[in-house]
Amino acid sequence: MSELDLLLHTVDQAYGMKAWHGTNLRGSLRRVTAARASFRPGRERHNVWELALHCAYWKYTIWRLLTGERKGSFPLAGSNFFRRPGGKPTEAAWRADLALLDATHAKLRAAAGALPPEALAERPAGSKYPVRELLVGIASHDLYHAGQIQLLKRLAR
Repeated sequence: MSELDLLLHTVDQAYGMKAWHGTNLRGSLRRVTAARASFRPGRERHNVWELALHCAYWKYTIWRLLTGERKGSFPLAGSNFFRRPGGKPTEAAWRADLALLDATHAKLRAAAGALPPEALAERPAGSKYPVRELLVGIASHDLYHAGQIQLLKRLAR
């Protein structure tokens, strides 16, 4: 297995592929309703919905670094965290934001998969880190927030 294949496998496991370590990001969001996704454990605390979009935003950021895409091309206005829901939570809005997460992951995965092996050691313009560290980082980011989501789901019961 090449280094790139191993990194892509790690990204896939952290997002949605079955893995020994337990729940990945997409698994943590399975069967979560809009009402459960909007549960906020306290004032000024993030909910599951916001964490899902936060993960989509950082996948977009890594994709942008890998592709050289300009800043500001994320489909939602703002950056990092996005207040959700905007009003009464609806299943349609929740599913649309989950679809954005899935689409953003697919774009990142495709861009990373198209890289030549020598690109792993390179630092993309605008990054302090080489590509290999960005890929390990986005996988770690997914798993970190998957754990938070699992805890929030328990608190929402």
